Amino acid sequence: MSDELPARRLMLVHAHPDDESIGTGVTMARYVAEGAQVTLVTCTLGEEGEVLVPELVHLSAEHEDRLAEHRIGELHDAMAALGVTDHVRLGGDFRYRDSGMAYDDQGRAVARDQLREGCFWTTDLLVPTNDLVALIRDRRPQVLITYDENGGYGHPDHVQAHRVATYAVALAGVDSYRRDLGPAWTVDRLLWTAMSESRMRAGIRVLRETGDFETWKGADPDGEMPPMARPDEDIVAEIDGGEHTAKKMAALRAYPTQITMDGPFFAMSDTLGDEAWSHEYYRLAGGRPFPGEGWADDVFAGIA
Repeated sequence: MSDELPARRLMLVHAHPDDESIGTGVTMARYVAEGAQVTLVTCTLGEEGEVLVPELVHLSAEHEDRLAEHRIGELHDAMAALGVTDHVRLGGDFRYRDSGMAYDDQGRAVARDQLREGCFWTTDLLVPTNDLVALIRDRRPQVLITYDENGGYGHPDHVQAHRVATYAVALAGVDSYRRDLGPAWTVDRLLWTAMSESRMRAGIRVLRETGDFETWKGADPDGEMPPMARPDEDIVAEIDGGEHTAKKMAALRAYPTQITMDGPFFAMSDTLGDEAWSHEYYRLAGGRPFPGEGWADDVFAGIA
């Protein structure tokens, strides 16, 4: 990229097309609108994803195994909706394959017993890490966002994306490490995605009171929460993207093979309004702390 970079630079590392819009869509749209450089790095093309459009089932991994090509198109449409122009696949298109996932006897997402050759989960960690080191040194983000150690909900590709991003942030700043990948760059702040436990409990309570027992099925607003829900004291930043929620919803609609119009994403909006998807939350995983007390409202707060 050009040496003349915007003053604020944000990089997001996600596992598959659609993950970025679901978890960080309003964050991306907000910072694009504010003139920041927003770089999306997608680690796989989601080849193992379920196809929800009947006439496209033939593209699935169990049939023609051509879903990746289609999901690239969906990703482009989603980024157009969010205004993101810098979106790349880690190592280039088709470099790392979606690993798929299974569920254990407690309903938690885990790796499959049988995995395809070249899948992201079984790749030597240093190989994709070096691909990301080169991108970090080229884009020079001050803030990098990825998943926590559980990948949010346990999907092996999310966990691997977390590991790759964490390792790459550390190595990118080491001047003597792989000089052929570009001049060293230290990321000022590493953030992990999260959901506010208190807000999630309140939202699920409203859903149940209105008779919706399918959205977040099995989640008890007064009991155990899904793993991505974090105690509010763990959260350091809340992005209120209310004015960009429509862009996020348009991005979600760009993924018809993965997200249905009558599915939980849109059902929550019908019941809870924009509040369901307009706020995104982050934990501080490394680097510069946020100034002041309470949740910050800007991921760049305190970074000159």
